[in-house]
Amino acid sequence: MMKRCGLNFPVSFGTSLLVIIVMWVFFTWNRSDGGEPEACCLQPKQADTIDVETDEFGFAKNMYHVERGLIQARQTLSHILAGFGLDDALTHSISQRMHDVFNPRRIRQGNRYHGYFPDDDPETLSVFVYEISDLDFLVVDLRDSVCIYRDSKQVELRDMAIGGMINSSLWDAITGNGGHPLLVPELSRILAWSVDFYRIMQGDHFRVLYTGRFVGDRQAGISHVDAVYFVHQGREVEGYRFEADTIKGYFDPEGNNLRKAFLRAPLETARITSRYSLSRLHPIHGDRRPHLGTDYAAPHGTPIIAVGDGVVTRAGYTSGNGNYVRIRHNSVYETQYLHMSRFASGIRPGTRVTQGEVIGYVGSTGLATGPHVCFRFWKNGRQVDHLRLEFPSGDPVPEEYMDQYLGRVQQLKDKLHAIPVRGRAPV
Repeated sequence: MMKRCGLNFPVSFGTSLLVIIVMWVFFTWNRSDGGEPEACCLQPKQADTIDVETDEFGFAKNMYHVERGLIQARQTLSHILAGFGLDDALTHSISQRMHDVFNPRRIRQGNRYHGYFPDDDPETLSVFVYEISDLDFLVVDLRDSVCIYRDSKQVELRDMAIGGMINSSLWDAITGNGGHPLLVPELSRILAWSVDFYRIMQGDHFRVLYTGRFVGDRQAGISHVDAVYFVHQGREVEGYRFEADTIKGYFDPEGNNLRKAFLRAPLETARITSRYSLSRLHPIHGDRRPHLGTDYAAPHGTPIIAVGDGVVTRAGYTSGNGNYVRIRHNSVYETQYLHMSRFASGIRPGTRVTQGEVIGYVGSTGLATGPHVCFRFWKNGRQVDHLRLEFPSGDPVPEEYMDQYLGRVQQLKDKLHAIPVRGRAPV
């Protein structure tokens, strides 16, 4: 008589089941087919470099000769690896396995790469590094077995200060005074409701306190702006970053929100080619007629954004407007965006949109001589020149946080105004 186990299965069946489970666990834990990373990828940086000076990628400086280069036009990672002496079969294998962490087709012209050759074997590539961005990088480690992983450089945050006079552009004033280029769009975002960046003039100037991201001694980006002072066409704008619980934004010295109900323009970067006018020479019809909007020229396909929160009331096509969207923001204000190449996904009548959300893309549909967006603004049912309006602000700092906010302003204000404004004022 065959004995049975406590679960009333035959002993032979239970034993077979146990063997199957053990085998499944064994093969699962030992898979190396792209499921879990191989052991070498779990601790990618060198374990044998304790107390040894390492470079920004974690490799010992005194163990390798490093060959560096820039990605050229139409160059691939396979071409570069082959140039370092790897055979076709290995480069193909690396390219296939790389897809798990990075698409090799997304390499960018001008980005840097590094080939590491050990001092005791200078003809053999040990490690290849491709810099995906200022902070992220890809490693192909060829020591022992092939290991491919993605990592980030060690970042240090530092307090920074910059001041400058604008003589040509905000970009030139910031980068020319040692500021990181990413500070330009960040200031444009913070001051979008207060400064018309399409009408910056010579003599406008700024002071900025910000926190920079550094890799070694190289500035690799910015974390955030702490305080900004900007003089635009003789008008002063001053703002301080403040966060507490659900409150997050930039406020003036009295606690008023720098964020307005509407953005100044429906594009992040563009130039005004035609302003609001009651008598403009029409570029197609050739006669003079009212132009009750502002034209912003930009490359075909540039994202168009809603200047404020609201509901789409129209999204369609007419022979004059081309593809256009109209948004009702409240009982007082409406906006319209003309000549789009296409609508953004989901944009249709009844769709609720938020300030800064992409609603379409620049085109030249309808009566248009080139790619641009004609932006129209209604107030109480009448089209007006939005560049002449003063828009209401967002919520101020709540009363219960004012003491905390004013304390922060006091900490930063003297530092902000002590920053020297570099550059020559226009004569």
